[in-house]
Amino acid sequence: MANKRDYYEVLGVDKKASAEDIKSAYRKLALKWHPDRWVNGTDAEKKTAEDNFKEAAEAYSVLSDPDKRAKYDQFGFAADQMGGGAGGFDFGGMDINDFLRNIFGGSFGFDFGGGGFGGFGGFGGSSAQSGPRVMRGRDIRTSVKLTLEEIANGCEKEISLERARPCPDCGGKGAKSEADIKTCPTCNGQGRVRQQTRGLFGGIGYTIGTCPQCQGEGKIISNPCRRCNGTGLERKRELVRVRIPAGVENGMQITIPGEGHSAPHGGTNGDLLVVINEIQHPQLQRDGNNLFYTTTISVMDAMLGTEVSVPCLDGSYKVKVEPGTQSGTVVKLRGKGLPSVQGYGRGTGDLYVKFQVWVPHKLSRSEKEALEALRSSSSFKPDLTREDKATFDKVKNIF
Repeated sequence: MANKRDYYEVLGVDKKASAEDIKSAYRKLALKWHPDRWVNGTDAEKKTAEDNFKEAAEAYSVLSDPDKRAKYDQFGFAADQMGGGAGGFDFGGMDINDFLRNIFGGSFGFDFGGGGFGGFGGFGGSSAQSGPRVMRGRDIRTSVKLTLEEIANGCEKEISLERARPCPDCGGKGAKSEADIKTCPTCNGQGRVRQQTRGLFGGIGYTIGTCPQCQGEGKIISNPCRRCNGTGLERKRELVRVRIPAGVENGMQITIPGEGHSAPHGGTNGDLLVVINEIQHPQLQRDGNNLFYTTTISVMDAMLGTEVSVPCLDGSYKVKVEPGTQSGTVVKLRGKGLPSVQGYGRGTGDLYVKFQVWVPHKLSRSEKEALEALRSSSSFKPDLTREDKATFDKVKNIF
């Protein structure tokens, strides 16, 4: 991860670049490093072109996806460690031919798995030589509501999901028995078909496509299971327990691998994507890992000093109000905030308590007379000390 270049740098675009700018930049790089241009190059040139092509394709696949791009902008390459950060930035399952056809509309005319760089299919592309593709189940996106107390300590949540699961009658095969599963005659079990064509720069290459008869699986079912009609799947409502780490924030996404929909005919399960919805606390406000609480005290308590109870996520704490406390004074309770998500930042935030001084606006005659007697005293005339000025300036910055 330390050796990776920033994705925006790879494509040569600004971080504020539009989706069209990103796509245009990738097209130029893909054309520059296209195998037809380097088929007669040296081994070193081919290797350089292969590495640059992979790097550009990886950058585009992340920055062209709004969700992945947002998480990459926030967490960088560390997003994949969070699960669902930038989609994992995992290209092990990418079919490079399909990927390019989505960008160039089928105009490349080249089979990356069958030639060119030699071993370029190792980029995850499934070619006619690489065998039938492995089906992958769809991801499931859901949300979970958490209180600040649950976020502070981490918790487990039980989520009810309706998802595709293997048919119990056929075990997910889609056929009554193994004998009812035949090799596809169109692609000879490869899952792909290809035709020779002339490439973009005049070279001879191939277009590779999914077999229309078996849909890329390499096999066909002659006698489908009656329960699932050959799909190998049925819908079930199930409960999934999800571990939520401490310190998560509203909008964060947690990926639970393999807990999404099952894939047809024994493929790979999709993932469960859990989005955090934070329930607003009735008394505390959150900003990152720090918490903020405002309480109101009387003029007498501000002048003479007192003790107030402050709500924290692990119970209430007594906080001393010093004599002469000014309205807007802020006291910090160190370590009483929220922890950082594991792997992102260090330590625990703080709780900031702000005191507002309440001034009565209805007084009895005797109260007024008592206060009038004090009005002339120098102690009751404004004379801001350096500490008082610092307190008032701090109010502007924190609240």
